[in-house]
Amino acid sequence: MDINSRGVLYIVAGAAPPVARVSALIAAARRRGWDACLILTPTAARWLGGDLARLAEATGHPVRTDYKMPGEPDVLPPADAMAVVPATFNMINQWAAGISDTLALGLINEAIGLDIPIVTVPCVNDPLERHPALAASIERLRGAGVTVLDPRPRPEPEAFPWDQVLDTLA
Repeated sequence: MDINSRGVLYIVAGAAPPVARVSALIAAARRRGWDACLILTPTAARWLGGDLARLAEATGHPVRTDYKMPGEPDVLPPADAMAVVPATFNMINQWAAGISDTLALGLINEAIGLDIPIVTVPCVNDPLERHPALAASIERLRGAGVTVLDPRPRPEPEAFPWDQVLDTLA
């Protein structure tokens, strides 16, 4: 690792409106010395569609969305930290339950067991924010060592707290 590098940051993004601005987080992370890698949920990948090649170029790594086949080498370096942003209602609840049915969930579930620092920002609408499962899942993740930042007031996608996420990891 380069002496000026903070290490490898996995940006694990779900399908919520701020994902359209994930390139801003990638750029900010790289400015701060992180080697950024992007992992998307399948729906987030569909939302970003034609931008995947540009995002891969911005990180210098392939954008991952699916599990690799057995025997295939890992194409990303191991993570030193993770930013799970934006984290959807579904993503948070599955993560807290230990469900790993997507690469994104599998990696963030493993990260808890590896004691990798993780910061997340929930991005849910008002009715889902009031659902009792969300509060229980957030508390479970906090109990597992995940730093969950308060998403309120809920920012517009262009004002998502990317810098706060990176400040927390620093």
